[in-house]
Amino acid sequence: MVSNTHGAGGNGGADERNSGNPEGGQQPAGQYMGFGALLRRWRKAAPGRPTQARTAKAMGIGERTYRKIEKGAMPPRLTHAQCESLAAHFGLDQEGRHALMLHNVGSDLIPPRGTGQPELQKALRLLIDRQMPSPAYLCDQYWNILGFNTAMAEWWPWVMEPGANLIVWALTSPEARVQYQDWDKHASAYVKMLKFAEVAKRYDPVLRELIERAKKDPDVRHIWDTEKAMGETRDGHVFRMNVPVLDWETVEVVSHVLYPASMPQCRFVVITWVEGGEEEHDALGDTRNAWAASAANQDDVDAAHWHEQNRVAEDAATRWRREAAARASRTVVATPQEAVALAGKNGVPMPMISNLIGPDAQLTLAPDESTVVWAVEEAAGCWSVTHVRPAVVIARVPREAIQGTCRDEMLQLVRAALPADAAAATTRIGQLLEERDTEQGVLREVLNKIENDDDGGAAAQTRQP
Repeated sequence: MVSNTHGAGGNGGADERNSGNPEGGQQPAGQYMGFGALLRRWRKAAPGRPTQARTAKAMGIGERTYRKIEKGAMPPRLTHAQCESLAAHFGLDQEGRHALMLHNVGSDLIPPRGTGQPELQKALRLLIDRQMPSPAYLCDQYWNILGFNTAMAEWWPWVMEPGANLIVWALTSPEARVQYQDWDKHASAYVKMLKFAEVAKRYDPVLRELIERAKKDPDVRHIWDTEKAMGETRDGHVFRMNVPVLDWETVEVVSHVLYPASMPQCRFVVITWVEGGEEEHDALGDTRNAWAASAANQDDVDAAHWHEQNRVAEDAATRWRREAAARASRTVVATPQEAVALAGKNGVPMPMISNLIGPDAQLTLAPDESTVVWAVEEAAGCWSVTHVRPAVVIARVPREAIQGTCRDEMLQLVRAALPADAAAATTRIGQLLEERDTEQGVLREVLNKIENDDDGGAAAQTRQP
C-alpha cells in the first residue's frame, strides 16, 4: 500500500514529470489509452487535482499499480466500494459515474440510470401502457417487476403483489406450474437465464440470494444440477399458457424482450397473443418448443391432450382483447385517498381482502364500472393504480380465508362480477352452479374409483397364501 507521506508536493509532481507529458506538452501517441486515459483525465480535472498517490489510496491499491493503470494496463475487476470511492474522489456527476462503471470491465454495479429520472419513468410507463391490449412489463436486472400495463395485471395478477419477481413466480409458485404448459421446459429456460447471469455477475450478492431462493425448491434444485446450458433471455420464445382470467383457455403467446436505452440493465417485455398453428408447429411455423433443451415425455403428451380437451372457443380471448383495449390505462396517484376516489362515489373499500393481498395493497370495488381499483404503494407518495375485473381478485383470495368480514367483501365482489340485470345474473348463477355440480360429480366418481381400486388390491393381497 502507498505511504501516507506522499503529498501534492511529493511524488505527485514526479508522476506528472515521469509521464512523458509535461504540462502543456503533447501526449506521446499510444500512451494513456482506454480506461487509464479516462482515469487520468478525471484526476486532472478533479477539484484539488489529486495526485496518483492519493488516488491509489482512495482505490485501496498500490501507487505503482495505479500508475500502470493510467499508462494502459488492464486493471483487476474493481469492487463496488472501489468504484464508489473513485466517483467521490473525482467528484463525478451521474454520467461520469455511469461511464466509470461501464469501463470497469463491463461490470453491472449501479442501478439503472432511468430510475432516478422521473421524465424517463413517465416515458417508459407511457410505452408500457400503449402496448395494450398486449400484456407488457418492465423488470430490472434481477427480474423484479418495475412496471406493467392493465393487460399484464389482468392475465397475471401476481405482478401487482409487493416484491413481485418473475423468476420467483415462474420457478416456485404453484400457480405457475398450472399455467405454463410443459412447466419443466420453462423452468429449464429460467434456470439457463440464472446461470447466464451468474457468469456475468459472479460476485453479485443480490443475484446469489435470488438463485439460492429458487434452489430451495427441490424440483428447481434438480433442474439446476442437471441443466448445463445458459441463455440470456426468452426473446422470441413461443409457448402456451392457461390463463385463469380467460376461463383457463389455452393461449399461444410470443415473448419479445427489449432493452431501453435509458435503463439498459432493465428488460422491457411485450407478450403478443397469436393463433395456434398445427400441433407439431407453433404459431410462427417453427417446431414447437424448439427453445427447450429437453424432449417431451409421455406425461407431457398426456398433459397437452388434457389441456386440448379443456380448450374453449378461441373468440373468448379475442373478445377480451377488444374489451381490454377500451379500458383506462394504469395511473399513479400520491395518496391512498386519491386511489379510493378513482372507484367513484359508490366505491366500496375492501380492507380485509387488501390485507390478504399484501401489506402495501389497497383494493376498492367500483360497482358502477364492475371493476376493482387495485392500488399498490411503490414508494412514499407514489401509489400505482390498476383497474381489474372482480374475477381477478376473487381468484387471488384463499378459500379458507372467506369468513366473517372477508366473506361480506367477497359477496360484493361476486355480485359485481355478475351481470347487473337481476334476471341475467340469476341465469348466470344457475349456469355456474350446474358447472360446479358437474365438476364435483366427476371428482366424486374418480375418488370412488380410486378407493374401490385400492380396496380391491388390498383384498387380493389378503387372499394370497
